[in-house]
Amino acid sequence: MKKNILIGITGGVAAYKILDLIKLLKNEGHKIFVIMTESATKMISPKLFEKASGNKASINLFENNFDYKEVLEKRKVKHIELVDKTDVMVIAPATANIIAKLAHGIADDFLTTTALAVTSPIILCPSMNVNMWGNPIVQENLVKLKSVGYQVIEPTAGMLACGYEGVGRLENVEIINKE
Repeated sequence: MKKNILIGITGGVAAYKILDLIKLLKNEGHKIFVIMTESATKMISPKLFEKASGNKASINLFENNFDYKEVLEKRKVKHIELVDKTDVMVIAPATANIIAKLAHGIADDFLTTTALAVTSPIILCPSMNVNMWGNPIVQENLVKLKSVGYQVIEPTAGMLACGYEGVGRLENVEIINKE
């Protein structure tokens, strides 16, 4: 069954790998929508995700032309419109920062505001330094998110971008795609 998949991209170094995930999903006929954090836009250009997905990447809650009066009149709020058409949400790479924000209900950007409103399944794909991954606070936040229904595709072991070796690599996009 073809789905509307919302992909949240954070500023983790594995952000570029999500282009391959989008291509796999598009080849299967899914419709892809992308939200990028401000940090993600520093890692990779939104235009690459727009080209891959076929849709404009959402970054800011309030675009330059934001008009509150228009929102009140039309009763259309951008992040809620995305939520309404989302069959599944994938957040990848899920950094320690995004995991903490979601676990504590912090909605301070387009991605967190949208994720906290999503009622369909949410899949987190963590990627971070091995020491961050092993931090008890990060693990506690993941336990909390799992307890409320988030699915977590755990990172794998290997050489990390920081030069460390250990668990923290984003799972292979082919495996993420199967979920």
